Amino acid sequence: MVKPSAFIALFLFSVASLANSEEVTSTAEREAALAKMLSGATLEGSFTITGRDLGKLSPEKYTLGTVRKVDSKKLDGDNWLFPTRIQYGDRDLTLPLTLPIQWAGDTPVVVVENVGIPGLGAVSARVLFFADHYAGYWQHGEASGNLFGTIQRADSTAAADASVE
Repeated sequence: MVKPSAFIALFLFSVASLANSEEVTSTAEREAALAKMLSGATLEGSFTITGRDLGKLSPEKYTLGTVRKVDSKKLDGDNWLFPTRIQYGDRDLTLPLTLPIQWAGDTPVVVVENVGIPGLGAVSARVLFFADHYAGYWQHGEASGNLFGTIQRADSTAAADASVE
């Protein structure tokens, strides 16, 4: 005969196991959705510079290769590889970016603090992706501002620009 305390412990363990398996499925699903949304996509929008006329938006464009989670013992947290072509102003550079993703519920947010990016210098930013849009805040040295735009999804990851990989 099972004692009531043993039954309660078994019940709580079963509930905890179910909750953890649902969380793993939820995590796997949201990570798969993020990779699908961004792989081969083009992020096209504008950025502002704090203190300048908001009526004069500056265009920006990010062309992405295959975006994927990076599992590395050398890196902490939830890091993702973004093969990226960055175009804004007179800048046009292609490089792989490893960026940490934090989750606000089901919404992925890139969170970087003074990260050195070749050709750009140290950058801090918070950028979220939601419903085929991106938005956030950036800071580069003394300059800072907002960025926002749409995510133009690729038909498939095969449509990713091979030069970005």
